[in-house]
Amino acid sequence: PFQLGIMHAEWFAGVAKFDFLGIARPLNPLSDGRKRAFGISIVRFGIDQIPYTLNLVDKDGSINYDQVTEFSAADYALTLSYAQQLRNPNISIGGNLKVIRRTIGSFASAWGVGADLGIQYKKGKWRFAAVGRDITTTYNAWTATLTDEEKAVFASTGNVIPKSSVEITKPTFVLATAYVTPLSTKLDLTVETDLNFTTDGQRNVLISSKSVNIDPRFGLELGYQKLAWLRAGVGNFQQFKSETDPTKKEWTMQPNIGIGLKLGRLNVDYALTNIGRVSQILYSHIFSLKLDLKQRADN
Repeated sequence: PFQLGIMHAEWFAGVAKFDFLGIARPLNPLSDGRKRAFGISIVRFGIDQIPYTLNLVDKDGSINYDQVTEFSAADYALTLSYAQQLRNPNISIGGNLKVIRRTIGSFASAWGVGADLGIQYKKGKWRFAAVGRDITTTYNAWTATLTDEEKAVFASTGNVIPKSSVEITKPTFVLATAYVTPLSTKLDLTVETDLNFTTDGQRNVLISSKSVNIDPRFGLELGYQKLAWLRAGVGNFQQFKSETDPTKKEWTMQPNIGIGLKLGRLNVDYALTNIGRVSQILYSHIFSLKLDLKQRADN
């Protein structure tokens, strides 16, 4: 048997689109019975139909909208994943090896390689997990490919001509805990807390410093007979100047809701972020499908 997963998300009111396609299957258990699994996935995150106005103005100074074209800025990732139980069956570890491709139209592109690592521990109704993303620091080597004509336009308009460079993605760590408890014979409740640690400089988060930042997130999930789920969460705590009094600062947060349905071997999930536009970030739609497939029995 194996599992197929598909997800589509539209961020910032549809400006950016995120697409995911993945497949995973269990491998034969180890000699001592420990379970393990392997997966492969492809991800695209991009902004399409960006107006390319470099040739908007002709050499004689006239504006020619026919010369306005479009381009995309997109990131792609191919990920290989592996996970298995340790000798203690309540502990599982897993990791990703990812190859990254980034493009900005025909002007620039980059290649990168990164790795993630995670561990999960189950104890009764409790779940504990730790994840390290880009644990080795991910390096993306950028190559600029502007034509001589494009460079001339950049120079004449006072823009910096991009050069080949290396972009560094520093490690991010997540500590998470969840409590799962039945409310009745049909209902169960999951309460979760995540702490996201970033190391790439000071950010506008709840706990902020120049070396390490901590962004907490909280979530609830109410399940019905493992067939339907109602979810809610809050995160992205940030501080902004008050619109009515610039001398004061106000805290904002991002509430999210979602639902999940199990239809036979198909799981359907939907989430809407930033309900009511409480924070200054635009809302996003997230759709995902997960299909459990079984091997055909031999005749």
